[in-house]
Amino acid sequence: MSDVADWWRTSIIDMEPGRIDIRGRPIADLIGNTSFAQMIWLMLRGDVPTDGQAQLLEAALVAAVDHGPQAPSIATARMAVTCGASLNQAMSSAVNMLDDVHGGAGEQAVELYHRIAKSGDLEGEVASWRKEHGKYIPGFGHRFHKPVDPRAPRLMALVQDAASDGVVEGHFGQIGMAVETHLTERAGKPVPMNIDGATAVIFAELGFDAPLARGLFCLSRSVGILAHAWEQKQQGGRNKGPTPPSYRWTYEKPNTR
Repeated sequence: MSDVADWWRTSIIDMEPGRIDIRGRPIADLIGNTSFAQMIWLMLRGDVPTDGQAQLLEAALVAAVDHGPQAPSIATARMAVTCGASLNQAMSSAVNMLDDVHGGAGEQAVELYHRIAKSGDLEGEVASWRKEHGKYIPGFGHRFHKPVDPRAPRLMALVQDAASDGVVEGHFGQIGMAVETHLTERAGKPVPMNIDGATAVIFAELGFDAPLARGLFCLSRSVGILAHAWEQKQQGGRNKGPTPPSYRWTYEKPNTR
């Protein structure tokens, strides 16, 4: 390390008093001319997406903003507020809930799609995934939305439109639908694609690496988290737990012999 300036190295931002450049573009030129979805792309990728790419990314971000107070992340934000937490504390507590089980399916689905694209063996990759991770295939089926997650068909229709317009190739969209067909045939009942499977198609089509799918989901869900935390602040309440006080847990009496 030749100088303190080498402690951090970045191609994202350069600035000095009176000047801020993001990816080589003056911030004043970006303000008012660049959408938030375009800015996310620019920050992560270093270039500016086409209008079609930005619209598809924005659709995925809009679709995943919220899933109600029963979602662990949203419930965490609301409970945190009733415990006296500030908005930023509530948001950070909630985002930290978005891990492998609650929030990680999009990343996992992108990984699975890429494995299928690389090997060309859909059945083999699905079987291998189950051996490695268990019976659930990320991005398919939903415990609440039956028979269909209403977000997925709309997103997949947008993917089809984007493929027709040459915005994306459509290859990962075909893989996603093929996985749905395969799972349905094996189960003998519908196993439709859910929000995670559909947004994973979009992220894969747009060229985002699998780990970024989770990061992008966190950005999206943060909107719902903020909205619920703010609403709870307006409603008030103190020390609200996950269930009303009149509901009791199941006590498992220890064997004292």
